[in-house]
Amino acid sequence: MSRTARDTPRAARRGAAGMAVGLLGPAFVASIAYVDPGNVAANLTAGARYGYLLVWVLVIANAMAMLVQYQSAKLGIVTGRTLPEILSQRLRPRVRRLFWLQAEVVALATDLAEVVGGAIALQLLFRVPLPIGALIVGAVSLGILAIQDHRTQQRFELAIMGLLAVITIGFLAGLAMSPPSPAGVVSGLVPRFEGPDTLLLAASMLGATVMPHAIYVHSALSRDRHRANPHTHVPASAVARLLHGTRLDVLIALGVAGVVNVGMLLLAASTLGGRGGTDTIEGAHAAITGALGPLVGTVFAIGLLASGLASSAVGSYAGATIMDGLLQRRIPVVLRRAITLVPSVLLLALGVDPTLSLVVSQVILSFGIPFALVPLIRLTSERRLVGAFASSPLLKAASWASAGLVIALNLALLWLTFMPMARR
Repeated sequence: MSRTARDTPRAARRGAAGMAVGLLGPAFVASIAYVDPGNVAANLTAGARYGYLLVWVLVIANAMAMLVQYQSAKLGIVTGRTLPEILSQRLRPRVRRLFWLQAEVVALATDLAEVVGGAIALQLLFRVPLPIGALIVGAVSLGILAIQDHRTQQRFELAIMGLLAVITIGFLAGLAMSPPSPAGVVSGLVPRFEGPDTLLLAASMLGATVMPHAIYVHSALSRDRHRANPHTHVPASAVARLLHGTRLDVLIALGVAGVVNVGMLLLAASTLGGRGGTDTIEGAHAAITGALGPLVGTVFAIGLLASGLASSAVGSYAGATIMDGLLQRRIPVVLRRAITLVPSVLLLALGVDPTLSLVVSQVILSFGIPFALVPLIRLTSERRLVGAFASSPLLKAASWASAGLVIALNLALLWLTFMPMARR
């Protein structure tokens, strides 16, 4: 056999690997929703209060997130349309407007958590007043959005991936100085609760992980990246190759996000246990600084800032996707960013507790999850819509089981949040 013949399979493998790497990107943008400031608050609280008890919640939540995000990306690639666009075509006008309204409220709640988290980081790093910090976060996120369009989406993806790298270092650096207990980590993988408070916290962690706006936006990110002209027919073999690369994209991106989330809980469990004031991000930062030194505290705050900036940009992108798909209306991104920034700045200017704002935003997100998740599962299982790429019975069963668990835990979150208020 000639040397050229021997090298051909190797070259083909390298070519296939290079093509797969070239498809990476959209899932990294969507994964930012899974490491936003809402996740930071929930994960640090879980680790500080209950140690390693709820590690299993994050592991299950991340597995479900991979499943959900792949389904969303598949819908955009196979149909050439986004989830909001398909829903717009299938809903009656009045129902469509109501659906858009709840999705828009969810997007605003998401933006609130992200802007507030970024403002807290600026206050920790530079003593910037929270309202001014919110304006700075909004302006910087607008700059990140400015580099995104259909022709330069990869630059936007690279910018977000860079911020994800900063988030990863910022939130995991402390583990090098305060490693978790291996026995504690293993015990935390056993599913269990210890009273209503841990159920409430688990529901908050899950609500902060499976994000409605990430479900909507991933279909748009994948469609815009891989289907330059959505009306052009793409051979089934090409779609299959795109889906193969998308699975890798989702696995790596959501894998990184999962490691960051679990790492935050482990850091809190190994560092913050028994310390007071860790129910707020500011308190957790102070405790981390006191336990591990100012350098680790500063790196953590930088990670929080990157989280707020990146997630705010992605949240605005998601809001635009929702409006464009459901209402067939676009407004300039500058105007949209300005409008959605108002509630965050106003709440912080009025002196509302920023941690309370984060908690309330996660409760609002709980309402929106079923509206995004249930239609996604139905559409990706519909053979008339996605043809041979319809979900297999096993994938469909796993998707419905995930949806049922997400909805049940979020109903528990709402029940445990509001029932004590009703009894007063």
